[in-house]
Amino acid sequence: MWSEGDRNKPRKYTNQVVVGPHPATQKIQGFIRKNHTENQTKGFSFIIHSLLHPCKTTEEELQNMDRKKVVGIIGAGVSGLAACKHALDRGFSPVVFEADDTIGGVWAHTLESTRLQAPTTSFRFSDLAWPESVTATYPVHHEVMEYLRSYASEFDLLKCIRFSSQVLGVEYLGATEEEIMGWEQWSGDDGKAFGVGKDRGWCLTVKDLIIGNVEVFLVDFLILCIGRHSGTPNIPEFPANKGPELFKGKILHSMDYSYMDNVSEFVKGKSVTIIGSGKSAFDIAAEVSKVNGTAQPCTMVYRTKHWRVDKFNIWGIKLSYFYLNRISQLLVHKPGEGFLLYLLASALSPLRWAITSVIEAYIKRSIPIEKHGMVPDYSFSFAMTSCLIAMLPEGFYDRVDEGSIIPKNSKRFSFCNDGIVLEDSDECIKSDIVILATGFRGDQKLRDIFTANWCRDIVAGSSHTSVPLYRECIHPRIPQLAIVGYSESLSDIYASERMSNWVSHFLAGGFQLPSIRCMEESIAEWAKYKGRYNGKYFRRSCISTVNIWFNDLLCKDIGCNPRRKKGFLAEWFQVYGPADYAGISSRQ
Repeated sequence: MWSEGDRNKPRKYTNQVVVGPHPATQKIQGFIRKNHTENQTKGFSFIIHSLLHPCKTTEEELQNMDRKKVVGIIGAGVSGLAACKHALDRGFSPVVFEADDTIGGVWAHTLESTRLQAPTTSFRFSDLAWPESVTATYPVHHEVMEYLRSYASEFDLLKCIRFSSQVLGVEYLGATEEEIMGWEQWSGDDGKAFGVGKDRGWCLTVKDLIIGNVEVFLVDFLILCIGRHSGTPNIPEFPANKGPELFKGKILHSMDYSYMDNVSEFVKGKSVTIIGSGKSAFDIAAEVSKVNGTAQPCTMVYRTKHWRVDKFNIWGIKLSYFYLNRISQLLVHKPGEGFLLYLLASALSPLRWAITSVIEAYIKRSIPIEKHGMVPDYSFSFAMTSCLIAMLPEGFYDRVDEGSIIPKNSKRFSFCNDGIVLEDSDECIKSDIVILATGFRGDQKLRDIFTANWCRDIVAGSSHTSVPLYRECIHPRIPQLAIVGYSESLSDIYASERMSNWVSHFLAGGFQLPSIRCMEESIAEWAKYKGRYNGKYFRRSCISTVNIWFNDLLCKDIGCNPRRKKGFLAEWFQVYGPADYAGISSRQ
């Protein structure tokens, strides 16, 4: 099992990032000279030598060595762990760079009261069930962390992880921007993972956060698992003389709040205002209200009303039966669907509307959202297709009724000396602490990881398009790189593992990518779907209600049967989940 001492074990693998001579040595050295001072490069020369000569062999033996391809993975959250496990399964040497000192990603630093937003049947890895000791349908924070640790232990992933290793930047070596933009096939080859050039790969500049050294590593293929709900906070902008500089109290982002060890002492007896309407805003409001009660009510200022549920059951029927089985996929238009499926989805649209109306009526009846003016302006069906649905903290509206949480709707706000001003009503809310639960700039974090401007310019697309990823993983114009865990689903662990499995088969030569033009056409089809069903939230790249359709495409690519159930009725009416894809391989 996991132990705290395991955190330092991956450091033994420092000299195994590249196992054998690599033709790109001179290009690495050139990259170092270009980007770092002379004093810094003295350390780099030793690191490169140790990477290329990890064991005591002669130069002749090294030249004849069949070097195993090295897969670099950035991030040891849910996506990074899945990517590492599946790369190991296919015989690669994954190296995971994690800036934190533990695994888990966003789960490593979240509120203790946070619980899963999906049941354990959906939030799990395909080849590791939750332990029998966990009986809750929606486990809490520490139980989720224990599950992730057990996964890392079960598949011996810790040996691959370099903790406290912050990736400062990545750069592609082996081809110029002009050459890459002229390619008709991905990586300049017939759609293969590693391209035609033996000296092509990604150069990673990594800072050891414990001792402060900056190191450079070369990997043959890079997988970004940096997520979109951490890292770069989204801070609102304010006109002159209306910003946080006026406020005499304390301002912090929800990210900073989640890192605090004793939040109870921080908020106790203070007037706290929370800005936002996302899941973190609800969780923080519930937590603060527990500490201060009605003696010091917590104010939650929200701009947009979202659908929140206290359980994923409607009159005893699981919501997943309406959205996450194969029959439900017939009710929506899907990217690349044929004419008959298009006609069927159009014909069934009244049924989809009726199901949505029934669900909304149930929620309004069971949760007092009408009483408190919290009914969203969009349909519940839109919430599901856009990944906007979330679980309410336990007893949230009981606290609203008792007065320990005060919701306030406002489109705009500004700061003043002793709090904030709601500009819609010119109401002043006195505050000691303002917590910005305003989300993250996932696109910016994705761009910032690249040192080359051409990669920064294209990786996340424009503000008017969805992120251009083929199969939600591969950018057609960025070679030898995959992005896993950026697209959203109702269970991110489910989607991330399926993508990780697909990428590992691709790395192992199980299939080749189509031409760049064909990939871009496919991306355009998916962008059309996201624009239709995700509306203004299309940048979230939510694939929740076409999850099975998406998984079918991945299965067909790797050559396995997409029909995972036994029997006709089970195939069409039972809910699909991660366990249905356990042990999947191209031979199935």
